[in-house]
Amino acid sequence: MRKLDESREILYVIRTMDVLMGSGVGLEAAIHSISQGGYGIISSDFSELMVNINGGRPLEKELRSLLKKAEFDGYKRVINTMLNNVTQNTDIIETLRKQGERMEEDRTSNVKDYIEQLGGVPETLLSIGMIGPIILAILGIAPQLMEDSGDIMGTLDPSTAMSIVNGGLIFTLIGMAMTGIKAHTKDPGL
Repeated sequence: MRKLDESREILYVIRTMDVLMGSGVGLEAAIHSISQGGYGIISSDFSELMVNINGGRPLEKELRSLLKKAEFDGYKRVINTMLNNVTQNTDIIETLRKQGERMEEDRTSNVKDYIEQLGGVPETLLSIGMIGPIILAILGIAPQLMEDSGDIMGTLDPSTAMSIVNGGLIFTLIGMAMTGIKAHTKDPGL
């Protein structure tokens, strides 16, 4: 769950840091601003980081500890970029911009893949949800319509036919639910 939360928020954090630091705000002030914002788990992490820094711990140690806690690769790269800026005074703004562009491309690709995977879902739901019950209804009324033609239908009792129809309807509902779950599990989480 943490990894999904990190992946949802990291691009927004990168863009915010880019804007803040590009306008002259320092790294600690940018971290503080994000800790106050609504960036989910990342705001919580940065808030804890700021409390520890204000308690006297060095920023480098806090970033290293946060790096161990992070699960999403993009979040780890951002923390590593911040750590490199603290230890080696690198150009953090340009690095963040490149990481943001790469993540945007990845998200766009994930959305395209998701849309392609969902392409068959409406047809599947229509087939299962509309055609299935129609066929089952015909099967259910067929014994009453063909009472006199025992040679063709055999001796199918109407209550047996209704049991088959009800079982088929339950199977149809289960099939539709499974199709919905399949579509939901492929959600890229954006």
